[in-house]
Amino acid sequence: MVAVKKQGVGAKHIGPRSHLKKYWPYYVMLLPGVIYIVMFKYIPMMGSVIAFKDYSAYQGILDSPWCGLENFKKLFQYPDFYKILGNTLILGALKTFLTFPIPVILALMLNEIRNAKVKKVVQTIICIPYFVSWVVVGGLVFDICGVGGLFNNVRDFFGMEPLLVMQKESWFRPIYVLSTIWKESGWGTVVYLAAISSIDPSLYESAAIDGASRFQKMRYITFPLLIPTILTLLLLNIGSFLTLGFDQVYNLYTPMTYAVADIFDTYVFRVGIQQAQYSFATAVGLFQSVVGLIMVVTFNKIANKVSDDGGLW
Repeated sequence: MVAVKKQGVGAKHIGPRSHLKKYWPYYVMLLPGVIYIVMFKYIPMMGSVIAFKDYSAYQGILDSPWCGLENFKKLFQYPDFYKILGNTLILGALKTFLTFPIPVILALMLNEIRNAKVKKVVQTIICIPYFVSWVVVGGLVFDICGVGGLFNNVRDFFGMEPLLVMQKESWFRPIYVLSTIWKESGWGTVVYLAAISSIDPSLYESAAIDGASRFQKMRYITFPLLIPTILTLLLLNIGSFLTLGFDQVYNLYTPMTYAVADIFDTYVFRVGIQQAQYSFATAVGLFQSVVGLIMVVTFNKIANKVSDDGGLW
């Protein structure tokens, strides 16, 4: 009866103060992340108003004159708008649908390794690139694929002509995808391994009694139970479909690859920062955010239909 009261209807309700007092270490750990999000995500939203103004640094945000939707008209009438939009969508699709499955595959493969030491070593090796900045990664790519890089030195050793990999448009997208896989797959793998570790071991034991092979366990137990996690991370990736990240593209492209590499982030840098068109740059960023929000809401509804626990809300 005592056990029933503690776990059932008769259990004592914990008030907010008691809850905070009991779990305060967890809230302290959460605090830096909350501060970061508030300072660098929510507070800057107030500056989005300059997308509808002819902003002047001298006049400030409040005193700058309103210009309505002129900045958005300028964006849509820009001669290269559709080319930049196409590049952004293509790179976003490649990043989402080609690189996204790799961490899932790696996690399923690592989960089958029985030697704990080997498993930890492999996890460490694939996670290290995640903590390397894109500036360093870009330098490594140019050192390997550049005119005087390792790749062309090997070709020269065998008497072959140098290949201008970093200067050819046809090579940029494969390099973009491969560098993304090398750098970011490790972190996603850790997330999926954490999800796999939460699966009830009794399910595998029951399957073993029924004579299931390791592949069958992975196919019928591990992968289906990973689907909610996969859908959640896919939704987060889709939210940043148009915001691919300035660092990676900027450190990999050259003026000769602008036609296939120029995206909204690099365009905003050139026009908004270097040419000081802050209102226009804000309008571009707001356009990206609105499209990203629409995509997240749409795919969240799809995820809820696919899996009960697949959506974010």
